[in-house]
Amino acid sequence: MSSDDPCLSLHPETLAIRAGRETSEYREHSQSLQLTSSFTFDSAAQAAAMFLGEIDGFTYSRFTNPTVSAFQQRLAAMEGAERAVATSTGMAAIQATMLTLLKSGDHIVSSRSLFGSTINLFNGVLAKFGVETSYVDAANLDAWRAAIKPNTKVFFLETPSNPLTDLADIAAVAAIAHEAGALLVVDNCFCSPALQQPIKLGADLVVHSATKYLDGHGRVMGGAVVGSDKLVEQVYLHVRTAGPSLAPFNAWVLLSGLETLHLRMEKHSANALALAQWLQQQPAVEKVFYPGLPDHPHYALAQRQQKSGGAVLSFQVKGGREAAWKVVDAIQLISRTANLGDVKTTLTHPASTTHARITPEARANAGITEGLLRVAVGLEHIEDLKADLLRGL
Repeated sequence: MSSDDPCLSLHPETLAIRAGRETSEYREHSQSLQLTSSFTFDSAAQAAAMFLGEIDGFTYSRFTNPTVSAFQQRLAAMEGAERAVATSTGMAAIQATMLTLLKSGDHIVSSRSLFGSTINLFNGVLAKFGVETSYVDAANLDAWRAAIKPNTKVFFLETPSNPLTDLADIAAVAAIAHEAGALLVVDNCFCSPALQQPIKLGADLVVHSATKYLDGHGRVMGGAVVGSDKLVEQVYLHVRTAGPSLAPFNAWVLLSGLETLHLRMEKHSANALALAQWLQQQPAVEKVFYPGLPDHPHYALAQRQQKSGGAVLSFQVKGGREAAWKVVDAIQLISRTANLGDVKTTLTHPASTTHARITPEARANAGITEGLLRVAVGLEHIEDLKADLLRGL
């Protein structure tokens, strides 16, 4: 955004509705959908100039589309960043970022508690191409420093983490990364820009699974990489060539989701806090993990770094997998699904779903026990959610 951009003076809730919005000659009030694979040109010279980037314009929807561009501009404004590039999924965003920033022989320092597919990407795909990853306790700043090697190029941080809601001090980790000459990439999926803006805390790039809270209704897949124009341009060139692009229709749906993001996250968070407090009182529950609870180890950091505790919590039931599966099988209202970020509350058993494909040792290191359940709290009435969980507890 330029210094004279009017968006710079707008509040986040307004940016979520107004940023990136351009009307066509038809002067439509709602967001238009440009469902086309290609675009025409006035002349051969104009086509050549557009493809070379000498003039602005849309050429081919794999890498330039007005609806996708509107989503990118709006999300960048909401994150307080210069630019965003959209991708087909959240994992595509992480992969595109890593393949852009890294080469064989490079090293990643990553928080230990991660989404299972991210671990598989690091340990499988990237390792196959000679990229090494070291995992550390996200909250232990000395561990981040100790893991640095001469070939460390990227710090990767998921905060809050999936599914244990561990937090890390983004500003402090960013300072350590920059001192080592590395870049900090933050997965902001759980909080979204409505609750947390990592770029303003020192992160170099932010990645999103737009499938989750940015959409908010479980409708479409999407992802994004957000940051400075210089860094995002590099990721854009990778996406342009390799093709993990966001479809225009999905971008149109996601733009609609962004309009209600702040309202939804406020209610999600209120419901999650109430449910976490209630779960703490249940005899069958050993422990509740939610950064909005005063007894969470990172409660003070959450109060400083986030606008609220967020929508996701986890809890440990007594009795291991058998007891956990009993809760999952007993629910009648809450959805049994591994997805999150929906207006509908979802419940999953991470050890046998989202983190099933990583090794038992990796699960143990990440704190993913057999009795752990993750709840992505939706917008239903809180008393109905309590009554449903009580069936299995």
